[in-house]
Amino acid sequence: MYIERLELKDYRNYDSIQLDFSSKINVFIGENAQGKTNLMESLYVLSMAKSHRTTNDKELIRWESDYGKIKGDIQKKYGRLPLELVLSKKGKKAKINHLEQTKLSNYIGQFNVVMFAPEDLYLVKGSPQVRRRFLDMEIGQISPVYLHDLLHFQKLLKQRNSILKQNQSKSFIKDVMFEVYTEQYIDAAVKVISKRFQFMDLLQRWAEPIHFGISRGLEKLTVSYHTASGIKADWTENEMKNFLEIKLFENQKRELDRGVTLIGPHRDDLQFFVNDYDVQTYGSQGQQRTTALSLKLAEIELIKKEVGETPVLLLDDVLSELDDYRQSHLLNTIQGEVQTFVTTTSVDGLAHETMKRAQMFHVEQGAVKID
Repeated sequence: MYIERLELKDYRNYDSIQLDFSSKINVFIGENAQGKTNLMESLYVLSMAKSHRTTNDKELIRWESDYGKIKGDIQKKYGRLPLELVLSKKGKKAKINHLEQTKLSNYIGQFNVVMFAPEDLYLVKGSPQVRRRFLDMEIGQISPVYLHDLLHFQKLLKQRNSILKQNQSKSFIKDVMFEVYTEQYIDAAVKVISKRFQFMDLLQRWAEPIHFGISRGLEKLTVSYHTASGIKADWTENEMKNFLEIKLFENQKRELDRGVTLIGPHRDDLQFFVNDYDVQTYGSQGQQRTTALSLKLAEIELIKKEVGETPVLLLDDVLSELDDYRQSHLLNTIQGEVQTFVTTTSVDGLAHETMKRAQMFHVEQGAVKID
């Protein structure tokens, strides 16, 4: 899979632009605040229908414009696929092959990307929220059903929290709707948890050998999904539901004191171990970065296996953050196979053979010149 052409209309600092890309390596070069990352972000938004930089879609629309538009021609193994996303203050409209979609979940997954940005180097040592977002975004690309289940869970969580808030500091709740929401919440939570366990099992299979190679055979990486409730991966869904029901009952007083739901997938986390040591706590910066790199490279392989297409790789100002060895390993892995986009302020120091064959785009104040 690769993107042949990108068109932007009133997106960020671009009024109107059309770019044709190489199916191999494409490099956006320019000083900071010129629009390189905006181009990279637009590719991500075209794929995921949301930005990795902001939750406010209005920020994506060019100043004083009513709407912004992203169009892309995607080349897949069965042929060309036009995609279009219109962003307005009223919401988003998505088209696949010129047909408007009633649900965004039908749109996501048509164009698969793996984003690797400097903040992803903090995936290991950052907050649990960062890791849960990583899980949700990546599972969503290979499983539209998961996105639907996740949205349903989040809606029920909000409804349950609302009743807890209304009854905060009470000893117990007398509310039939609370019981109904809790029952539905348990079902929805188990669907999300089960899918996350399945995904982590797949990610572990790919990440372990990749990490072993990057570490020159010295380190074994183990990645696991840790539930705050204590649910285990080998339990049946009925066992998970029964356990969650007990845990929620046991914690009801605490939840009333706090006015929020304390048990569920919104509280879960990922754990990373290198040679059985917790990388988050005891790992060096190098080990944490190798772990993050291994996860991103594993994502590529996992999506390729599950979807049957190689995703596009977006490297947003990340090469300069990696040392020469990890940089070379990354570029050796992707050369010739994965369409890759790179942003950088300079190609000096990027002497890898792969970069010498790249298509260069010079970005300055929202204008792009092609070598």
